[in-house]
Amino acid sequence: MNRTSRYPMRRILVFAVVMVVLVGVFVVKLVDVQIVRASELNVQAQDARSVPVKVYGARGDIVDANGQVLADTVMRYDIALSPKQAMKGPVSREEPDPADPDKTRDVDVPLEQVAAELGAVVGLSGDQVQGIIANALADDPDSDFAYVAKLVDTATYEAVKKLDIPWVVPYEHPSRRYPNGAVGGNLLGFVQEDDGEPLAGLELSENECLASENGEVSYLHSLKDWVRIPGTEVVHKQAHDGGTLRLTIDADLQFFVQRIAEEQRRAVGADWATVTVMEAKTGRLLAVADVPTVDPNNRDATAEGDRGSRSFTAPFEPGSTFKALTAASVINAGKADPRSRITADYRYLPPNGANINDSFFHGPTPYTLTGVLIDSSNTGMSIFGERLSDQARYDDMVKFGLGAETEVGFTGEEPGDLHGDPAEWDNQTKYATMFGQGLTTTAVQIASVYQTLANGGVRMPVSLVDGCETADGETTETASEGTRVVSEKAADETSQMLERVHLEGWLADKWNIPGYRVAAKTGTAQVPDGQGGYLSGYLVSVSGFAPADDPEFVVSVSIMNPVKMNSSAASAPVFQEVMSQVLKKYRTVPSGAPAPELPATW
Repeated sequence: MNRTSRYPMRRILVFAVVMVVLVGVFVVKLVDVQIVRASELNVQAQDARSVPVKVYGARGDIVDANGQVLADTVMRYDIALSPKQAMKGPVSREEPDPADPDKTRDVDVPLEQVAAELGAVVGLSGDQVQGIIANALADDPDSDFAYVAKLVDTATYEAVKKLDIPWVVPYEHPSRRYPNGAVGGNLLGFVQEDDGEPLAGLELSENECLASENGEVSYLHSLKDWVRIPGTEVVHKQAHDGGTLRLTIDADLQFFVQRIAEEQRRAVGADWATVTVMEAKTGRLLAVADVPTVDPNNRDATAEGDRGSRSFTAPFEPGSTFKALTAASVINAGKADPRSRITADYRYLPPNGANINDSFFHGPTPYTLTGVLIDSSNTGMSIFGERLSDQARYDDMVKFGLGAETEVGFTGEEPGDLHGDPAEWDNQTKYATMFGQGLTTTAVQIASVYQTLANGGVRMPVSLVDGCETADGETTETASEGTRVVSEKAADETSQMLERVHLEGWLADKWNIPGYRVAAKTGTAQVPDGQGGYLSGYLVSVSGFAPADDPEFVVSVSIMNPVKMNSSAASAPVFQEVMSQVLKKYRTVPSGAPAPELPATW
């Protein structure tokens, strides 16, 4: 009998047992991998090859009253690489075969050359790119992600893609753009370049409307060459775009006003200037110019103090433009009318010990209230103003919107200071507040005072934003209900007196607007130095409205320290040019009758 076949059954049994054991081991392992530890291993595998990526929501647009885009979001790109994959060897490329132009060959490109090519596209040296890789690996030997450049433009993005480096990946990254440059830059503000965080202006104050919400996705990539695997993207959080902010500003008018203001600022050597244009019947701001002005695309090119809107944030003593408010209060209380008579000298020494004087010398003059405004007499206005109690005048100031922020709520907006309340006024302040000294207002507040007078005594909320349209189509509107401050009679009679100022005042030949009746008042105010005294320069201004017989627009001009023309003559030409442009732009019907005659003296 053959030895090999002597114990066949024993060998079969042994083989069977071994096979059963081996199969059992595999089954146990399979159960462990696919059932017992499936979730854990899936997570480990996912972590090993999955790349989490932030998906940016687009920040909302800012548009003017006509829908012209003032701020929007454009696509930029962040360029990233995998340090770990970069160190795994040369990049294989297919190039034309020098021996046969119809064929190609594979070429290995070393890291040094690849880094130099990438650096040349993104503005770095090859050594800098390799330094990014080395630094990332020094922090984490398994580093799979590092930025090479952020917020590059589309041309750079396309150039990077053309290099076809498997371990380099570009990511979309929305970025802020201001198509009109410095037009409205004082109002728009700006955002942080890298993360889009709002820093100033409407970008900050209206962030609730504009803000987007970022999302996150992940995808699998191959371990060998870091290439994204199609169909593996998982959305962990959906991105949401911001809303569209609609302004009351007219971009074309804003450009014109900024240009005129800057030309005059330079011509008279002033530190800064502001010009405000407001609708008389609505309180809507059509232009708010501050010069110098920031270009939000390049804010570092503008001094930090010139990057905001002084129209909202820089309170000043308004000077004689304030006399219109005092006159309206006196008339509203029934204590005077445009023909009321007083005699005022160059100096007035009231019983409380205050000392008031005019800016020009004159003897005892038989003024009417109209004449006091025409000659801008501090002593005359003090005599009329003392017919009201301090509390009554203060209450009217508050009703006119002074001493509080406007409804705009602009970033950094100042409320102004009414020198506390009447209980805190000293003897001099009691009178100084009648002619625009001893208190502070902002340029927009003064424009609002004249809007109230132009609108028959009804103050409208100041508005810079018409509303917000969310990404899903919902729209919010701003409130527009007015508040009566003085009677229609008081407002109309004050307007008639301001017309005589425009026709008979010392600037009559410098601010005439043919075909239209205009009501306006100049101001030349001392500027506090912050230490209890005053600067040597002055803030000169003009505020007014037109057509005076049916007011449509308010223009207010303020120029700080015009060293070459330190009087209201510096601001009058700006008022004339801006108001003329506004009346023409909106095709305003010319006045149909001359201004009423009112005597200045008796």
